Amino acid sequence: MARQRRGLPVNGVLLLDKPKGLSSNHALQRVRRLFQAQKAGHTGTLDPMATGLLPICLGEATKFSSHLLEADKMYRTRVELGVITDTGDAEGTIIEQREVPCLNADDVEAVLTRFRGEIDQVPPMYSALKHQGKKLYELAREGKQVERAARRISVYDARLLSFDGSAFELEVTCSKGTYIRTLAEDIGQALGCGAHISQLRRLKTGPFLADGMWTLEALESLADQAALEAELMPVDVLVDHLPSLMVDDTAHARLAHGQPAMLTTGTLAPDALARLYYAETFIGLGVVKGDQEVAPKRLLSTVAIS
Repeated sequence: MARQRRGLPVNGVLLLDKPKGLSSNHALQRVRRLFQAQKAGHTGTLDPMATGLLPICLGEATKFSSHLLEADKMYRTRVELGVITDTGDAEGTIIEQREVPCLNADDVEAVLTRFRGEIDQVPPMYSALKHQGKKLYELAREGKQVERAARRISVYDARLLSFDGSAFELEVTCSKGTYIRTLAEDIGQALGCGAHISQLRRLKTGPFLADGMWTLEALESLADQAALEAELMPVDVLVDHLPSLMVDDTAHARLAHGQPAMLTTGTLAPDALARLYYAETFIGLGVVKGDQEVAPKRLLSTVAIS
């Protein structure tokens, strides 16, 4: 007999404003406890020192969270010049200090042009990437360094917000897999003095913006379970970028049994993913198999089998 999962079947997406000093997993667990949710997950880790947008998926939404892992991001960061740390941020140990040359905003802007577009970036040792089954930050804490292959990333924009001679604020829009700490270190190196970040805040993840975020304190102030759940976004916001198909009774019955169904797929190409709706209710994702055939890809567990 399967063990019954503890908690309530809460389904939806919450945009959390992760506070500084809390790991993404600890923030996730606090949200899960507040909602008394059976299941929860997030869509991309923020370092403990970072703040800002952390989408939390509850219940059935966890089935579709991977679609946000590929999403572009936007960050605001403060870069401190002349001080290099082992982690690339203010929480690390200072390993070198250099004199900051006499610079102005135009000098910084000229260097930033080198870091826009597609660039190669070497992931930092203090990251969750793995080497021979062990996370890099675990090796770094043991004093070990390993070779890391450069990865191609895209920096769509790196906008200089302010510069005071020894530090500057930057707003970066980038592809998945971009390390802002490393970007700041590389910019500091190009400026001739090294750098680290002292602040980092995520403002956007895919379609989600910071103005829809909730703080933990605001969530804790809500009166009851109904008030909490009323603030959740529906599960299908995670896949809103995909085309949608309407499902009739016959197709619904076949899909619910794991069988392909005949549907009008229009101009969708084979292997395309599509959102499926039955009676205007989201039931999951399907994959196009032919001109008029769709197979179930990932359905909600609430899809009835009759």
